[in-house]
Amino acid sequence: MGAQPGEAAEFTDLESAAMIAALNAAREGVRGANPLVGAAILTADGQIVTGHHGGTGTPHAEVEAITTAHDLDIDLTTATLLVTLEPCDHHGRTGPCTEAILAAEIPSVVFASPDPNPLAAGGGNTLAEAGLTVRSGLCEEDSRALNARWVRSLTEARPFVTAKIAQSLDGAVAAADATSQWITSAESRAHAHEVRSRVDAILVGTGTAVADDPRLNARGPDGIALDDQPRPVVLGTSELPVTSFLALNPNTLHLRTHDVREALDELYAAGARHLLVEGGPTVLGAFFSAGVVDEVFCYQAPLLIGPGRGSVDGLEIGTLSEALQLIPDDTETPAVSRVGPDFLLHFATADPGPDSTGLPESVT
Repeated sequence: MGAQPGEAAEFTDLESAAMIAALNAAREGVRGANPLVGAAILTADGQIVTGHHGGTGTPHAEVEAITTAHDLDIDLTTATLLVTLEPCDHHGRTGPCTEAILAAEIPSVVFASPDPNPLAAGGGNTLAEAGLTVRSGLCEEDSRALNARWVRSLTEARPFVTAKIAQSLDGAVAAADATSQWITSAESRAHAHEVRSRVDAILVGTGTAVADDPRLNARGPDGIALDDQPRPVVLGTSELPVTSFLALNPNTLHLRTHDVREALDELYAAGARHLLVEGGPTVLGAFFSAGVVDEVFCYQAPLLIGPGRGSVDGLEIGTLSEALQLIPDDTETPAVSRVGPDFLLHFATADPGPDSTGLPESVT
């Protein structure tokens, strides 16, 4: 059966090229509750067919690659499947990838890194016990780096956290008179609603909830609600106006706390695995300070507002060397792209940040 998972293995140049293709395919996916995963099928004559996981509820990378290979009438009985993450071995929203691989009669599998999720791990051993040649470790460091923040959220048993910022060129989210609708364009808002549609929950503070009376739902450009909707979440101890959209929505979760970690624990217990934070500057600052922001979408409008409200408050950074580092993230889209007249900046957080657990008492 060849080298088994965890044993030293040798790889051909073609296998290395196929794994690189799988890593590139993985980057076409979206970050969130699930890891970024890519797969490549390497045929006996050197052809490479790829697939990737598109997010929660979509086919896994292995299944997408196998489906494409079937469509192309590729003989899988002499092929090698290369995957950036160990094939899953459990029933979630989709069936185990191990079953799909066995059904496809693929004789050889190479995966880059083991699955850190104990609920899904073990696929390599399952395939090896079924008689397949299973090897691991090819491009392992690249695979681990791709999903480092997801692994951190998994290890901490909290939702993966995406922060959204919509600001002017000089970093303001509101003018001096507090007006803020709309700083960014309709195109940026449409993209933000697309992001909303793929998260489990969307959070604002009670200050934003009272001032803006938001619906916190996901809508298309036509204003009609999309099929997939996040759960609205409000953070803070103040009561909501009884006639507000969020108060009238029975699905709204009101987290009556100022503690970010406590809020994340409650959300995780409620089943949320991907949280979008759209709160005001103080709420955003609290999540950044707590070191729990994994991904940032920043919509930068070509406006200069002057005196106004900055996009993030409360970081307590006294000198440049203490600045929170962000890394450009080119998964899903280029790290910098145009959205209408605006720029969309996509970042991952490079450092977990200061060890902070609470919201300032000014968030009411």
